[in-house]
Amino acid sequence: MEHRPTDRPLDRVGSIKIKIGLLVGLSVVVAALVAEIGNRADVPAWLTVPVTVAAALAVTQWLARGMTAPLREMTDAAARMATGDYSQRVTDTSADEVGRLGQAFNTMAVDLATADQQRRRLVATVSHELRTPLAAQRALLENLVDGVVRPDDEALQSALGQSERLSELVGDLLDLARIDAGAAPLDVGRVEVAELLDRSVAEAGVGGRPVRYEVVVDPAGLVVDADAARLAQVAANLLDNAARHSPADGTVTVRAGVEGADRWFLEVSDSGPGIPAGQEEHVFRFGTADDGGGGGTGLGLAIAAWVCELHGGSIAALAPVDGSGARVRAVLPRRPVSPQGPSETGAAETDLAEPAAAETDLAEPTAAAKSQHAETPQLASAEVSQREEEVSPYAEAVTETADGRGIVDTLFRDVWPDRGPATAPVALLGSTAIGVVAALTLPFRDIGVGVLLVLLLGGALVLRHSARLTRPWTVLTTALCLGLGSFVVLRDADWLSVLALLVVAVLVTTALTDARRFLPVLAGPAAWVLAAVRGLPLLGRTLNATTRHRLLWPVLRTAVLSLVALVVFGGLFASGDAIFGTWVAGLVPDVDWDNLTFRTFVLVLVWGLVLTGCYVALNPPQTERLALPVPSPVTRAWEWLVPVGLVVAVFAGFVAAQATAMWGGHEYLEAVTGLTYAEYVHQGFGQLTLATALTLATVAVVVRKAPRAGERDRLLLRVTLGVLCLLTLIVVASALYRMAVYQEAYGFTVLRVLVDAFELWLGLIVVLVMVAGVRLTGWWLPRAALLSGTVFLLVIGLANPEGWVAEQNIERYEETGDLDLRYLSSLSDDATPAIVEGLPTDLVGCVASWDAASWDAGDRNPDDLLAWNLGRARAQEYVRQVHLDGGNSCPPELGGS
Repeated sequence: MEHRPTDRPLDRVGSIKIKIGLLVGLSVVVAALVAEIGNRADVPAWLTVPVTVAAALAVTQWLARGMTAPLREMTDAAARMATGDYSQRVTDTSADEVGRLGQAFNTMAVDLATADQQRRRLVATVSHELRTPLAAQRALLENLVDGVVRPDDEALQSALGQSERLSELVGDLLDLARIDAGAAPLDVGRVEVAELLDRSVAEAGVGGRPVRYEVVVDPAGLVVDADAARLAQVAANLLDNAARHSPADGTVTVRAGVEGADRWFLEVSDSGPGIPAGQEEHVFRFGTADDGGGGGTGLGLAIAAWVCELHGGSIAALAPVDGSGARVRAVLPRRPVSPQGPSETGAAETDLAEPAAAETDLAEPTAAAKSQHAETPQLASAEVSQREEEVSPYAEAVTETADGRGIVDTLFRDVWPDRGPATAPVALLGSTAIGVVAALTLPFRDIGVGVLLVLLLGGALVLRHSARLTRPWTVLTTALCLGLGSFVVLRDADWLSVLALLVVAVLVTTALTDARRFLPVLAGPAAWVLAAVRGLPLLGRTLNATTRHRLLWPVLRTAVLSLVALVVFGGLFASGDAIFGTWVAGLVPDVDWDNLTFRTFVLVLVWGLVLTGCYVALNPPQTERLALPVPSPVTRAWEWLVPVGLVVAVFAGFVAAQATAMWGGHEYLEAVTGLTYAEYVHQGFGQLTLATALTLATVAVVVRKAPRAGERDRLLLRVTLGVLCLLTLIVVASALYRMAVYQEAYGFTVLRVLVDAFELWLGLIVVLVMVAGVRLTGWWLPRAALLSGTVFLLVIGLANPEGWVAEQNIERYEETGDLDLRYLSSLSDDATPAIVEGLPTDLVGCVASWDAASWDAGDRNPDDLLAWNLGRARAQEYVRQVHLDGGNSCPPELGGS
């Protein structure tokens, strides 16, 4: 797997600790730099902070590429190995500990693949070698039974030959098993090499192979310390292999001699076709079938190699001296040092301690043995099935981890798996285009048509990527979002636009995620924010896909490099030569860097908001899987009834106090509390609002804890919670009445109106809870609460709350003569028509901080098309009609200056 240097910028760093330090340090530096740029350009903090975080995340993502990629690739490869696929390799280009681990993993994968291949070859070889003599024996026995062949010496000799071949194969396998398990300790003694080779050659000649043997030992009296039987096994296997591959009347040369001070060698060469190129290292591995047509099992060289290793030596296939044939050379110590001590082979010796008995069992099978062999396929199948069951959970666990493409996927995979598309070029390019539009239209303009245009473009792009576009809830929320979005054009009040956009975010996320319960509905906006992290893998894949475009990135790279070169060299020459500097100054336009910086921040913010919204649409989180721990219901009704009953009693006492204050009148209230009625009603409004909210929480907890197994339990729950909700509605009515009295006494404000609306909305939710309690089911309740709150906000916005507040204060002024001019002057342009129509001209001038002349003088810039807003347009029209002179002499008693 090859990677360009830009894919892994920290590959050359040799320590994972240093990489993490560089990652953190550079991210902090970039964040500080972006924040300082925004600060110097007077970019507001609410715009600087998200862009700074995005820049730090981008640098972190770029630098972190490749740091953990080998670990993820190893996880994927391990999952494949669990299924028997050893072909995958990991990228090991990194110089740190992870890269070295990747190299070790690749080596292990190669070894496992080789071992698996050798095992398959061994099974194939043994099966082939067993099938041939068994087939011959079976045919001979069938002929003897049918009378086709008489049981004479020739027939019996043939059967004996096949049995001897089977015995040789079984002997080779037992030797191989003992050596492989370390159950073959050396019996070291003095060995005369010449005598051993002469005896081995003599035994090899008994086989009747038509070859000549030449033995050369130098020095002739070479004596070594070795296991004579094992050494004879090496010589016999090498001679047998050379004889089988030599042509008729060929020559097999055996040479032995001293090599160095403490080693000696044994070399066997033949005049056959030789070892195929590239197979020199494989001929000594078990399971290597004999493709040479010699008829052997292919195990002799493997046994010879392990015997050499037992002695502390080595064996290798070398190039022939005269260019033909094969040459095998074993180098052994004159005093062997076995790599396996007795302590390492105890268990294996127990399993293979009696090879003679094993051979006896194979030679003379009993009836029980035959029955056991008959059951072998079933036992083997069951054993394999059990192995698959043991491996399967591991493979599933590894595969689950391997499904993620990085740390981000691992972090979110339980609730937010990556089920989206491989790439999202439309979302990336579309959000970039909308960001550019926002950067060109929004900065240095008041809220108006431009904001609505960006909202419509962004919403259309997000909805385009949603799979739930045609669902009724999505259609309904889209209509509500359009209504709330229109406030940026209809109203000048900033707080109303901000509140409307926050509700729009909740509506959009519920439509994209199909959230239905309270917790998933609240988790939707959080998912939009977290998509900035969750969507990084998709963004990376999309960017990687675009880099393969034949024209796009080459053009961009060329343009960027050309611009950098032009700026660097042009700046150097302009600063070094006055004439050239004047030419450059004439060619380069003046750039307002603060303006450009501010627009860049807007571009990044809008681009990120739209792109993360598209990701939520493409790969919505499974918010419905979020749930609070399910509490175990109480077993006795009084466990919940007693505390709820106390709450009901407190509510009843409060209602009784309210009735006493109403019936006793102001004199009774002042005598008991020392407060006027206005002071009395103002005292507890906030507490009543909080009590209403806590009541809803109490109902939610009781519904989860109270038993509902029997009809009696359900009836008790309905009655108790119904009484509590009715008393809560009385509290809501009391709170609304208190606020009405307080506003009559001290005036109206937007905040008080909003608190009134919030309390009224809480009362509506209480009613909805009572409706849900009839059947003790409320799956529809979260969306109903959200829908009712949205309708409340729509009604408030369309009713022009600041204009209504101004009207109420003016009516109160006409009745009482009390008016807070400072508060009226703090209202937005939405209140201007009510102020101009309701107040005398001199007081209007005190309220308005600008007059008609200021429009003409340019002190206040008129709105262009992109900044047009109905509230400001109407205010401008009213001001021009009355020709205000400003408020220079305002009565102090009305709050003027």
